[in-house]
Amino acid sequence: MTGDAARAIAERALPLLDLTELGDACTATRIDALCRDARAGGVAAVCVWPQFVHQAARALSGAPVRIATVINFPAGGEDAERAAADTRAALRDGAHELDLVLPYRALLRGDAATAVDLVEAVRAACPNACLKVILETGTLATAEAIAAAGRLALAAGADFLKTSTGKSPVSATPEAAGALLGVIRTAGRGGLKVSGGLRTLADAAAYLAIADRVMGPGWAAPATFRIGASSLFGALVAARDAVR
Repeated sequence: MTGDAARAIAERALPLLDLTELGDACTATRIDALCRDARAGGVAAVCVWPQFVHQAARALSGAPVRIATVINFPAGGEDAERAAADTRAALRDGAHELDLVLPYRALLRGDAATAVDLVEAVRAACPNACLKVILETGTLATAEAIAAAGRLALAAGADFLKTSTGKSPVSATPEAAGALLGVIRTAGRGGLKVSGGLRTLADAAAYLAIADRVMGPGWAAPATFRIGASSLFGALVAARDAVR
């Protein structure tokens, strides 16, 4: 990839980035650094553990960067009341966006109703916030199962379909992204967030190319397409700021 091509990809991808810190050993110091990077990098959002939402909201006050947090993460449990309560708490702390793990194990055993009930409960708890539903596509495995989960999530109120928690053995794949974009195109609504395992400029370029092919050039914008990553940020900034 030439320098100009790399810069063009970086300039497209940075405004779509959900700069993420969901490490098990995350600290307040790390959140401060994340928020400084977010301000400097011009990203769409930061995505942090619920206990750090208030800190991130303070650190990013006045900036256009949105605050996202995770709900029902990473296990994808089936307690709808708990998920809704956690959602309300996150909104009080300053979250704008909720990344909710679908009860994907319920789907795998044929219990779609449990999955629908939980998504609907969280949707009711955040009527004005952006709801991204994490499908854990690597565990669902087949294109058919991934597409079915995507249709269910959109019908239950999701604004975005998200591939993965990043905590499973298989995270985002081009095949999963293509399947979910097909669901979104057919539905005529919704966005896609690809996350888990994206680390290089080539990764960003590959998923942008899939979005362009399925949805058309110009569709991938912060309101419709996000990239969830942490280590990718440095590569994008380096490419954007490289001396011509």
